[in-house]
Amino acid sequence: MKIAIFASGNGSNFQSIAEAINDGQLASEIGFVFCDNSSAFVVERARKLNIPIIVFSPKEFCSKTAYEKEILKHLTENNIQLIVLAGYMRIVGSTLLETFKNRMINIHPSLLPQFPGRYGIKEAFEARVKETGVTIHYVDDGVDTGPIIKQEKVPINDNDTLEMVEAKIHQIEHRLYPEVLDKIISKNKEWLLDGKETSTNQCFR
Repeated sequence: MKIAIFASGNGSNFQSIAEAINDGQLASEIGFVFCDNSSAFVVERARKLNIPIIVFSPKEFCSKTAYEKEILKHLTENNIQLIVLAGYMRIVGSTLLETFKNRMINIHPSLLPQFPGRYGIKEAFEARVKETGVTIHYVDDGVDTGPIIKQEKVPINDNDTLEMVEAKIHQIEHRLYPEVLDKIISKNKEWLLDGKETSTNQCFR
């Protein structure tokens, strides 16, 4: 399956997916990486791995629709079947959602529906909850509200710092995202291409 990875920042989850493909653990091809931030480190990561990188910002367009239509043009030209969000820090609009319904997934650093949004790790830490985690889910028109595919818990110990919690979550993310992608690609390829409805519970346990 040919995928496109969207990222806005460091790109460590992109790196873990690319390495899983290179190691033969994931039967997929990255058509390109899309980034909305030219100074993001993911741009350098993609170039080092010789993976095509497309970079432009919404500020270059008159509207969000125009911005997403340009992205959609690249997705169509490259025969992309699945969009993988890996730290893409923008809410996806209807132009992409309608075309890639049930064919766009995201990873989030909390046990959704708890702590959605950009600061999920920090908010969980400051709330002094005993555990947080990682959620992989399909993307809908809300903020981290799409149907959940897989979750994994991460304990927060009394002596943990915020940096320690972040490190534990990233370690889980880098393992879990390629694993879930492998299951989607190997077991549900036809389902994805047909755009059938998904359940509102975890797809893989």
